[in-house]
Order: sequence, then C-alpha cells, then structure tokens
Amino acid sequence: MEQVTEKVTETLKKVAIGGDKPQKEKKQKKEKAAAPAAGGDAGPLEMNPPPAFIQERLDLFDRLYKEQQEELAKRPHDDILITMPDGTTKAGKAYEITPAEIAKGISNSLFKRTVVARIDGETLWDLERPLEKSCKLELLDFNDDQGKFVFWHSSAHILGEACERRFGCSLCIGPPVDNGFYYEMALPGGAAVQSSDWAPLENIVTKIVKEKQPFQRLEMSKEDLLKMFAYNPYKQHIIKDKIPDGTRTTVYRNGPLIDLCRGPHVPDTSRIEAFAIMKNSSSYFLGDANNDSLQRIYGVSFPDKKQMAAHKKFLEEAAKRDHRLIGKQQELFYFEECSPGSAMWLPHGMRINNAIMEYIKEEYWKRGYDEVMTPNMFNVSLWEQSGHLAHYKDDMFILDVDKEQFGLKPMNCPAHAMMFRHRDRSHKELPLRLADFGVLHRNEASGALSGLTRVRRFQQDDAHIFCREDQIKAEVADLFDFMQSFYGMLGLTFKMKLSTRPEKYMGEIETWDRAEARLKEALDEFSTATGGTWELNEGDGAFYGPKIDIAVLDCLNRPWQCATIQLDFQQPINFSLEYMTAETQAKQDEGKPAPKAPEPEAPKEEEAAPKEGEEKKKKALLVKKPLAPGCARPVMIHRAMAGSIERFTAILAEHFAGKWPFWMSPRQVMVIPVGMGFLDYAKEVALTLKKEKIHVDVDSSGNTLQKKIRSAQLAQYNFIIVVGDDEKTNRKVNIRYRDDTSTQARDVPYPLDEAVEKLRALKADRGMYNPFPAHHPKKEEAAKEEEVKA
Repeated sequence: MEQVTEKVTETLKKVAIGGDKPQKEKKQKKEKAAAPAAGGDAGPLEMNPPPAFIQERLDLFDRLYKEQQEELAKRPHDDILITMPDGTTKAGKAYEITPAEIAKGISNSLFKRTVVARIDGETLWDLERPLEKSCKLELLDFNDDQGKFVFWHSSAHILGEACERRFGCSLCIGPPVDNGFYYEMALPGGAAVQSSDWAPLENIVTKIVKEKQPFQRLEMSKEDLLKMFAYNPYKQHIIKDKIPDGTRTTVYRNGPLIDLCRGPHVPDTSRIEAFAIMKNSSSYFLGDANNDSLQRIYGVSFPDKKQMAAHKKFLEEAAKRDHRLIGKQQELFYFEECSPGSAMWLPHGMRINNAIMEYIKEEYWKRGYDEVMTPNMFNVSLWEQSGHLAHYKDDMFILDVDKEQFGLKPMNCPAHAMMFRHRDRSHKELPLRLADFGVLHRNEASGALSGLTRVRRFQQDDAHIFCREDQIKAEVADLFDFMQSFYGMLGLTFKMKLSTRPEKYMGEIETWDRAEARLKEALDEFSTATGGTWELNEGDGAFYGPKIDIAVLDCLNRPWQCATIQLDFQQPINFSLEYMTAETQAKQDEGKPAPKAPEPEAPKEEEAAPKEGEEKKKKALLVKKPLAPGCARPVMIHRAMAGSIERFTAILAEHFAGKWPFWMSPRQVMVIPVGMGFLDYAKEVALTLKKEKIHVDVDSSGNTLQKKIRSAQLAQYNFIIVVGDDEKTNRKVNIRYRDDTSTQARDVPYPLDEAVEKLRALKADRGMYNPFPAHHPKKEEAAKEEEVKA
C-alpha cells in the first residue's frame, strides 16, 4: 500500500494556508500554545477545535482494539522458545512475552537502541507485540537498513499527525525513502504548504515526541476500514483497490492519528529525538498526472541530535557537489522546456561524455565485444514478444504509425535477441558479446525528472552476452575484472548483492539452481582474490533469472546503482534462440547429415474479417518454436558497467566535485602569457598541445597575471602554463598543477617537448597523479652531495 513510485514536482506553490490573517496588537498577550513559530504564518499553531473525523476515528478504534485484546487473551499461552543470534535461548509464553521484554532482560541500553525485531530472518515485528510461537529473534537498531526504514516510517506517522493537527488535511501515503520519509496530503480548499509552515509543524512534532505516544496495532476488516476512513477519498481508493473483499489488514495508532499501515513501528514517539523537515513540493496522487494534485512534505529523523548535525553537514557538502550546479558553472549541459528530461549537452559536457565512451570502447576491444547499432523505434509486437510490454508500456513513448503502434525503445535486449536469431548460430561463435550505445527513451513522470540522474532520453553502455551455461562463470569473472578496473581507476568502491529466484519466476528450478551456483562461485572467487564481500538478497531476482546488483560508493559514501549483471533464460525461449551444439557441428564437418529440424507449421487459413465492433486479432511477431534437434538454447547475460552515461556523468561530477581527472577533463590546460608580447608563444604552446588532442585554451584577456591564474583555477583547469621571456627564449613552460598546492607559486620551467610528452603519457595512462612534481633545490643539492660522498 505504501510502496508507491516516488514522483515529485519540485515547483513550490505559494498559496497561504488559511489566507492572510490580521495582525494583532503588540501589547496583546499571546497564548503559548497558539503562538506561531519564527517564520511561521500568522495563524494558530493547531486547529481548534480539531476536525470532527479525528474523534469519530478514535471511537471506532477504541471499540475494535478492546475486542482484539480480549480475543488475543483467549488464545492458548503455550510455552515457546526464542533463539537469539548467538545461539542462546529465552523461554516464554505465547501471546505474552515480547521482544521488548527480552531486550530489557539483556540490558536497558540494548532496549533503548533497538528499533524493531526480526523474526526467523524474514518478518519484522513490533517490539511491544507479543510473540506467537517459537522463533529466531534478532534485535535491529537504527544502523541496520531495515531498522532505519522502520524508524523513518514511524517518523512519517508523527509528521502525518502534525499535519492533521495543523491543517485538518486528508492524508494519503507516508512511506520511508532512501534519505528519510515523506507524507502526501490534500489540504482543505486545495491550499498549498509553505516553507513558513515548517517551523510550526516541527513544534507540533516536538510536542508529540514529548508525549511518548505508543504505537498500537489493530487488525481490521475491509468494511470497518471503509467506515473509519469515510471522510478521506484517497484512503477509500487505496482500501477498495488494494484490499481484497473478505480480508483484513492493519492500522496503527499514535496519539490522535490512526493510519492504514502494515507496520511495524518503534515502541513510542519518544524514540524520535531529532526531527527536521527538509522540503515540500506538489505531487500527484499515486504518481499519476491524471489524478488530484497533492502536497508532499519531506523530512528526516535520527535517534540523537549528533547524527542530525552530521547529516546536515553531509547535506551541505552534497549541495556543493550537486551536479546540476556544477553543470551550470562549467557549462556542461542544460535542459530546454520544449524537451523535458532530455539533456542539451554543451561542448565541454560532450568532452566528458566522449571520454567515458572512448574508455569503454577500448575495453570492449580488449575484451572481445562487437559494437552494433539497432533502430530507435520498433513495432510494439517486439515488446509483446519479449514480454516487456505488459511491464513497461506506461513508461514507453508509444506512437501511431500507419495505423499500427510503435514504441521508442526503452532497452536494447529484444533487438539484440533478434540480431542473434537472424541467422543460424554455431557453438563456435559463443560467447557472442554485442554492445550497443543506442539512444533509449523512457517516459518518466515530469515530477520525477532530476538533472542527469533521472531523464527521458539517455544512452547506456549496454551489452548482451550470449553464451553456454558452462561459460557463465568465466564471463561473470571477466565482468568483475572489467568493473574493478573501471571503478578502481575512478576511485569508486562498490558493494555487490546476489538476488536469487523470486516467488514468481519462469523456467525450471534446476536451471535456476545451476545458474545461482555459478554466480555464487564467481562471487566467492572474486571476493577471495580481492578481500571483498558480497550479500545474499534472497527472492529478489528478475522473473527471468538471478542477478548481481552492484552499487558504487562515491567519496561521500553514497550508494549509486550503476552496474548490473543479469542472467536471462526467458528471452532465448521467447525468441526461439538456439545454436548448433559441438556434437552436431562435428557431424556436419564429417559430412554426415545433421538431425532434421521439425518442419515449420503450415500457414493457417486467413481468418474471417472481424465483425462490426470487433477488433482485428493481432499477429504475433514470431511463433515460438521448440528446440531443433542437435541445438541448445544460449543463456543471455544483460550487463552494464556505467549504466546510463548521463547518470554516470552526474555521479562523477559529484564524486570529483567538478575537479575532473585529466583524461576526462573538459578543461585540461590553460596557457597564460605574462604579457601581450608573449601571446604568440602562448598560442604556439597551445597549438602543440592541441595536436596531442589535449583540450587547451589561451587567456588573451587584459586581466592581471594573478587574476588570469585565479580564473583558471576556479574553472578547474588541471594545469596552468605560464609563459614569459625566459620560457619563450628557451622554449620552456612554467606549469602549475591544480591538485598540488606546492606547484602553485614555483618558478622552475620545463622544456616544452618534455612537458608535452608527460601530458601525453598522463592522458594515455588515465592517471590521477602529478607528472610535474615540485622541485626542492636544496634537497636535490643535498642528495647530490650524498651521492658524491658515497
């Protein structure tokens, strides 16, 4: 119910809540509870009286909660055994002993740290909810990913309560997200939240936290839920749409708030010691632009104020590194309103784009990939054949052409499958590695678009490997090597997860087991060789095969999903892909007849024209064929290293804070003459470097030397070359390196030819070092004297 795609519109609305209020006289005594916070509007802090639906909701909850507790008390309180992670056991009674009681029995500090319990390695459980049977018990704190999400989910409920108390709004959904939580709501009269509402809301949250409101869980029937939320059309829609008739689900109460929720939650509101609202925006109900426009408030919370302070400091640093800011400052890219979500790459941005592409293409050459190109638009029958249309149609751009539907491709895999099947294939061709930088389009909601990280038009370093099952391990090992070389060169670390067979899967279990075993073996060998680790993510594989998800960590330790390695057994079946096995090939080579393939089905008689009002039955793109004798199905490996080039550029911009490594820098060298008399030599130096395909500029402005140098430093040129009389006379250059402060004020020129050679080598190596180390004359003389003495 709460896992709704996050689609946000960043445009803040400026409609005041409750309109303008008349100013009170200065001498009038203000009631403490009604005083607006600094920066708040002139209205009261909370609605008084509160909306009528709150009391009606509470009355129904109290009655049903009492009935539930009476029913639970009647259940058999059998002896149960709880096993802790260290193997120790705790005895208790079913429907009596709670995880909170067990945590307190170990230590009170453990209980205060614990956010939620996990039962039998799978089910999250409220700390104060009695256990119902013998089980394995884990106690999770805020540092655990699931613990953090529960903490933020409870914080969202606290925010929801504050919003109801202030606005009398209709709440919609309030899930935890990667960096906090949000709550979505419709305010009376279609009003909008303002930034001036933040402080009053935070004041109400402070009161809620001090009240130590317990979170109470209640199971309810669909009929009772519809009664409880009769005032709220959004909850009504969710209940009717998501909850089957005749079933029950849960609500949670804290204070006057009761919300439709699966839980679990923290024991009470006092756990949320640090809380802050981060932003507000408009959004659409359920992320659909055809639905009502709503208000969304984002927040973040922590168990203590130190963590909140550290988080705010982190956000300040992240804001400085925002790729959208860097893109504007360095003139890398921008967006036009007439093509939202499609970057306009400026010349300096394309230099970075091309550098990334060139590196990947070099690696493709070394690793045996063949680059291909496929159309941008296909008849939708291709996506029906692959099975993608049912899952991706809403995210595709569909066009009507010649009375048929076509789609701009959102991925390359179906086209590569078609390319594999366009002629007979032999086992000798495997593995076949097809790489494609083709343009892709995905119809992302306008509210979800965000710089280069979420776009509608993009390119991927997309490739598909067709191989035999016994080649999977070697291919995955090569992908690990590729990944380690690529990310290591950029100073990025990464984490890996193996996602295994989900509940709904296609294919044979034996095939899945073999594939998962090969991936585990490859992961184990890579981890042993590199000293790394990997996590098992059970049941989260794709429906067509297991996968390895790789998240890179930037210099701020933020995870970014980039690389992926996915095994696919389904597309080869969907497209009837096959190759001739070694045994069959050998027979052909010996002149023996190969096993005869089954005859294709005779064409069926043309169907009668549809009657009036009936739709014509659409022909399938391909008829799935059984495997021909002497042939086998290939395995298809989907893989990407950078993923979206646009998104990867954004990640690197923030990772390097705009200080690009020399090999991919859009501004590599600035040549500065100390005076106009040396401009010709500066241009000669620049021309020499340009012949080496180095991005070089000359500052011929009338600014002072110091100002020229400072401007080049702010523009993040990797090297600043200063030339004057000595340099011109002796054909030398004076070089300052951006990332080495010891070179910023030196006066030791290098011969031009030597400098060019060092820069050429630095670019070819894709290094991140200074090829012009600072000279220390006294140290060098002392070293020479030592050599002479020796």
